[in-house]
Amino acid sequence: MIGQRRGRAGLNRTSVLAAGVVLLFFASVLLGSYTVTIPDFFTIVANHLTGGAKIPGASFIVMENKLPRAVIGTMIGLAFGLAGALFQTMLRNPLASPDIIGISYGASAAAVVAIVIFGASGAAVSGAALGGALGVAALIYAISSGTGMRGAGRGNAAGNRLVLAGVGIAAALHAVVNFLMTRADIRTAADALVWLNGSLNSASWDRAAVLFLALAVLLPAVAVISGPLRLLELGDDTAAGLGIRVNPTRLALVVIAVTLAAVATAAAGPVSFVAFLAGPIARRFTRKASLPASALVGALIVLAADYFAANIAPLLLDGTALPVGVVTGALGAPFLLWLLVTNNRKDA
Repeated sequence: MIGQRRGRAGLNRTSVLAAGVVLLFFASVLLGSYTVTIPDFFTIVANHLTGGAKIPGASFIVMENKLPRAVIGTMIGLAFGLAGALFQTMLRNPLASPDIIGISYGASAAAVVAIVIFGASGAAVSGAALGGALGVAALIYAISSGTGMRGAGRGNAAGNRLVLAGVGIAAALHAVVNFLMTRADIRTAADALVWLNGSLNSASWDRAAVLFLALAVLLPAVAVISGPLRLLELGDDTAAGLGIRVNPTRLALVVIAVTLAAVATAAAGPVSFVAFLAGPIARRFTRKASLPASALVGALIVLAADYFAANIAPLLLDGTALPVGVVTGALGAPFLLWLLVTNNRKDA
């Protein structure tokens, strides 16, 4: 009975998060510097789909700016939230997120190389970021496996080795990015800096379509792997005793989590702290580890931060709009400290 009550409470809280995502999504589209009424919104969307008459100005703003921005913001939030929760749950380490272990830096370094050295832009930069994230993830896994991950991957040891390898590679890649930025001209450096911070300014339906197709493959994969993931939480020995092939399962989880982070980074850049914070916040809100709740919290963080960056920040900064990654980065660290303080008080 107690377990059933907790399950229903967790489901209700997850439903609250889902409702919050829907509300923030429509707030992003309908409100802001250019407001759109609800009837006009549905008229614009219906006419766009059926080829009907367009509302001058409003149709373009909604269909080419606000709506794709909100759609991509929601999807990258889901992807980052899931990626962070998968890493943290699988490795039983709160530091195990794409932000910390170097995957985001791999995407950043590859994108900066493409921009500064090859003069790439648009889809080429996104492709370079995707390849960089996947390549760095493979390198991190190979290094951590080579130091004994397969032979002695018991308890938290394997996860700690992967995190340490990732932190070391992230530091090296950060130095590479800084070097390239010092060698670039002002205009190229400005373009790279906007991308490095994470931004939804370049949101388009083409990027949304690619991201949607990726999530259409990855989300079912997460659902399939979630069962073995729960068993891995019990420890490697216990999971192996229950029939789980620990190392292949962990590799599959790493591939799925890395790909989620990589496609999100390729779509909007490394939006910092979303993957890091989504899992802990969801766990505190639902009072249990939950992949769906983590994904929804990631979407909430991105949508709220982007609304602030695009609509509220210009009012405070004399018309200067901020990339969404600047807001998540500025608010993420203090919020993480708050989580740590409240956890310490609770444990005391």
